[in-house]
Amino acid sequence: MHRNHLLPTVCRTGGPAVPFVTCPIHAAVGVLGKKWTLLILRDIALRKITRFNQIRRSLPGLTPRVLTLRLQELEEAGFLRARVIKESPRVVEWELTEKGNDTIPILTGFLAFGAKWCADQVFEDHRPRTMAELYPSSEPAGGQRAGESPAEG
Repeated sequence: MHRNHLLPTVCRTGGPAVPFVTCPIHAAVGVLGKKWTLLILRDIALRKITRFNQIRRSLPGLTPRVLTLRLQELEEAGFLRARVIKESPRVVEWELTEKGNDTIPILTGFLAFGAKWCADQVFEDHRPRTMAELYPSSEPAGGQRAGESPAEG
């Protein structure tokens, strides 16, 4: 069975009303697709791990050099900003900008996909989970959970 009916209307219309110079997904992957980048954003956005050494410790295998490089790239691209907590010795916490906050739905989408389709790697019992099962008391802005229609909320 052809699954085109599952695509959003925008994907079934034959193309955008305004032509792309380059594919928006390709452009986004240019920054977000680099190794460690989404995990760094996950730590800052979802786990509230905001200091350099905390991030480094949370991601085994990530070297200080690569972490420094990725934080600089994310800052230059406008996803993060460094907030100086203390000057001497210098203490910095990383925080999301407005652009960085716009990655949260992407991160939660990956979380939901991984919990459903990579359950054999994610959970000891290998059983797929929904976001509602993982975060039963969490309600996003607007009061509805992912996958619920406003009438169900």
